[in-house]
Amino acid sequence: MKTCLSILFAAFALLASLPAGAQKPVDEVDPFIGTTNFSVCNPGAVCPDGMMSVCPFNVMGSDLNANDKDSRWWSAPYEYHNSYFTGFAHVTLSGVGCPEMGTLLLMPTAGPLDVDYHHYGSAYKDEKAKPGYYSNVLTKYGIRCEVTATPRTSLERFTFPKGQGNLLLNIGDGLTNEVGGMVRRVSDTEIEGFRLLGTFCYNPQAVFPMYFVMRVSKAPQKAGYWKKQPPMAAEAAWDHDAGKYKLYTNYGKEMAGNEIGYYLTYDCKEGEQIEVKMGVSFVSIANARENLDKEQQGFDFAKVSDDAYNRWDQTLSKVTVEGGTKDQRRIFYTALYHALIHPNILQDVNGEYPMMESDSIGRTTGNRYTVFSLWDTYRNLNPLLTLLYPDKQLDLMRTMVGMYKEWGWMPKWELYGRETWTMEGDPSIPVIADAYLKGLRDFDVEAAYEAFIKSATTPGKDNKMRPDIDPYISKGYIPLGHYAADMSGDNSVSHALEYYIADYALSQMASALGKKDDAKLFYKRSLGYKNYFSKEYGVLRPKQADGKFLTPFDPEAGANFSNTPGFHEGSAWNYTFYVPHDIKGLARLMGGDKAFVEKLQHLFDNNLYDPANEPDIADAYLFDYFKGEEWRTQRTVSDLLKKYYKAAPDGIPGNDDTGTMSAWAIFSMMGIYPDCPASPYYSITTPVFDKVTLHLDRRYYPGGDLVIEAPHRSSADIYIQQMTLGGKPLRSYRISHADLIKGGTLRMTLSDKH
Repeated sequence: MKTCLSILFAAFALLASLPAGAQKPVDEVDPFIGTTNFSVCNPGAVCPDGMMSVCPFNVMGSDLNANDKDSRWWSAPYEYHNSYFTGFAHVTLSGVGCPEMGTLLLMPTAGPLDVDYHHYGSAYKDEKAKPGYYSNVLTKYGIRCEVTATPRTSLERFTFPKGQGNLLLNIGDGLTNEVGGMVRRVSDTEIEGFRLLGTFCYNPQAVFPMYFVMRVSKAPQKAGYWKKQPPMAAEAAWDHDAGKYKLYTNYGKEMAGNEIGYYLTYDCKEGEQIEVKMGVSFVSIANARENLDKEQQGFDFAKVSDDAYNRWDQTLSKVTVEGGTKDQRRIFYTALYHALIHPNILQDVNGEYPMMESDSIGRTTGNRYTVFSLWDTYRNLNPLLTLLYPDKQLDLMRTMVGMYKEWGWMPKWELYGRETWTMEGDPSIPVIADAYLKGLRDFDVEAAYEAFIKSATTPGKDNKMRPDIDPYISKGYIPLGHYAADMSGDNSVSHALEYYIADYALSQMASALGKKDDAKLFYKRSLGYKNYFSKEYGVLRPKQADGKFLTPFDPEAGANFSNTPGFHEGSAWNYTFYVPHDIKGLARLMGGDKAFVEKLQHLFDNNLYDPANEPDIADAYLFDYFKGEEWRTQRTVSDLLKKYYKAAPDGIPGNDDTGTMSAWAIFSMMGIYPDCPASPYYSITTPVFDKVTLHLDRRYYPGGDLVIEAPHRSSADIYIQQMTLGGKPLRSYRISHADLIKGGTLRMTLSDKH
């Protein structure tokens, strides 16, 4: 009771802090922002950190779509411009660049039963979405669809016209690259089963099952199974007289295989509502049922929807803003919403979860997380959680250490207990080191450090995290061709740059732990980027095994997500400034501070900056390292926000990468940015809002609320003239985490001139 009262009082306090007449943060969210195929977010219903998400699926099966043949051409279950709906997917990913999850497609239809999605799909209208809720109307059938979610379960409500109504659970199709599943009838109103998932970014080893239990609010008149036959057997399964696939109406109690499904048929009254709820688990069918029993009692759509909305209201209210435009507030709070979808919980209500790379089942009394897109998130999303949601960040760190204990390695890009090996580097180190240096230390630090030393020192043949570490240690760089015979797919410079920042982070953590020799060793390694610097071009340039630079060489090759020798999804320009731990050292290589600033400005003036990928994501903040040039950061960040972030479906510049692009906008709009992982500092820029209040958790940050004030006379006021922190003059445009969290007010005086 005491906990409930404290939460209630905290909610009242946050509401009282809102300016008169202001909307609550949750009401500013627009889930349709970032829902084009480039940003790959979706408008479905999900709770903060929720395992369950239930999302409209419109990327399969009709000429109405831009790409209609196969949903696996798409990276998300939903694309804003598509208009052919084939059901609601259960458990989806937000903002990732490879197809996965997005299956258990539940589709309502009216009229004669047809289980071919090419036929039963429908256009739709009247889409509405808010945190925890989505609805549309299927124009082919006149059915109103509404969906909501709890952390581990979904609830769908369908309003049917008079006549025959059908519910189709398509277990065979979805976004995942895997196929196969099972469904079993339990009773007139309940079915259970599983679906195989995995092969994310085409790693064939990362396969796992998802278990489900589905219940309906009304027993059907008729129900049964279907199985779509493979091409060789399709003729036998096709009913020529009826013009559709044969249905296995008397097949028995279960069916397993590929392209299977289950249907329920009703005789509906006009406006009759039928509700469907589903629980999922990555442990067992029994756990899926227990999740459903514990998180939903009966069928109460309004209650579940209200509870999801209130969860988001409480979570998003950690930051309140004043001023700015309506669109800017929508962009900000939608970005915060997207940043809090992943990583999401993995454990069931009984605490069980699938152990890392194992068939064993673990049990936790806290939160066990999954969906660790660490190559992306270590740069800004994890620092955002450290600042605003330290409880979650600590649980992430405990989860990562748990994964190490379970299979011997930290995660790189983990998905539901499987390592996908997507992207490069050793990203767990900067995630944990950064949070440790900012004071989050309630985890097994020694085990984490042991894991870091293992990946940083194990020879390449036995090193899952750094397979090309041998020349990195012996030469200080990774030569072309060491790890990839095909030079066009060689990512040697990209790999090495990630190892440099990881070793820098490790050196800082070693220093904080009093391990001086380790600190010295790994800091020295982190400066190996200098091996790649080409005076001829003034950028980082791939090297051959004999120490000679790659020739011929084009520093702009590889832009726009294409690969070029040495670089992964980027050009030399995209990667050259990614040595955030030694900006002054890089400047000396380039000929001094003035030359560095000119080259950095050249990046932006000539459209060489890529806002849709991570290596250069912090480049706009690097001007803050050079006295008298900080105004360039203020102007550049302002320009980038206006150009690339919009209150529209294409309002995110590229894949959101589980909240990374959104985290850039959040920090930038607040006026601070963590430009160097494992360096507990923030660069300062001009906030978008007149006032930003960060309601910091006093258990971790005793100073309490941090207020950032920057009154704007007009939108042209983008330059900072002077600053005070706690009433005292602040002259540096980089501020330590320790100083920032003392609370009080960071106040800026703005002008339209620098």
